[in-house]
Amino acid sequence: MITATVDVTEELAAFLRTRRERLDPRDFGLPARRQARRTPGLRREEVAELAGISTDYVVRLEQARGLRPSADVVEALAGALRLTPDERAYLFGLTRQRPRHDGKLATTVAPSLSRLVADLSPLPAMVMNHRYDILAWNREMAKLLLDFGTLPPAQRNAMWLCLIHPETREYYVDRERVVREGIAHLRAAWAAHPQDQALTDLITECLARDERFARGWAEQDVEVNGRGQKVIRHPDVGELAVRFETLVPLQDPDQLLVIHRAADEESQSALDELCAR
Repeated sequence: MITATVDVTEELAAFLRTRRERLDPRDFGLPARRQARRTPGLRREEVAELAGISTDYVVRLEQARGLRPSADVVEALAGALRLTPDERAYLFGLTRQRPRHDGKLATTVAPSLSRLVADLSPLPAMVMNHRYDILAWNREMAKLLLDFGTLPPAQRNAMWLCLIHPETREYYVDRERVVREGIAHLRAAWAAHPQDQALTDLITECLARDERFARGWAEQDVEVNGRGQKVIRHPDVGELAVRFETLVPLQDPDQLLVIHRAADEESQSALDELCAR
């Protein structure tokens, strides 16, 4: 029965029961029991054993007795019940806990997403991950900023290019704002991915090599800016303004699809000239 609002305690109880009952004990290598199973799936005590928690705790959860399990317990239950990534996220949402990152950080893009980036031509487009590593791009994006394929993979990072790369660090007319917004994004990503050593190394390098970054980092600003406008000082066509929009693929939420378009007619002419070269 659907009501106007969701009773998360009841929903959590029902969800745990249905996930438990759909499991086949034979898939877990559980020892045979003399007593016949009266209901399908695993017993509560078997889930408790797999999760490393007490049977009484599982019982109280399934009886909707107002418990709020910790993130560790939620993670253990997700593993014991063999939840899919979507089910795991749903369980964390019901318990009002923050899911831990699974440690599988995006370093490549799915072929379908890579094809989409190419199909977005003539709009400059690229895919980045949470730490601004540039994973895929089309021809127009390479014309607008830089042919990322000529760089070592470690240097294909939008923040690194803006701060340190000798050719691109002066590309942005309002570089101070671009850097400030990038820092605010990286701080949010850093909190969400505390085990990402590559992100920590990037921040450490930027702190050591760029005074503006160090000042901005110390301000503790946090912001994820998914759309806006940047004015680029391009060495071949002069200044042009581009608007950008950032989309997140449902199947790859750690990746960011960034699409650019000219902000005005003059910039469109400059972009057309640039891409025709």
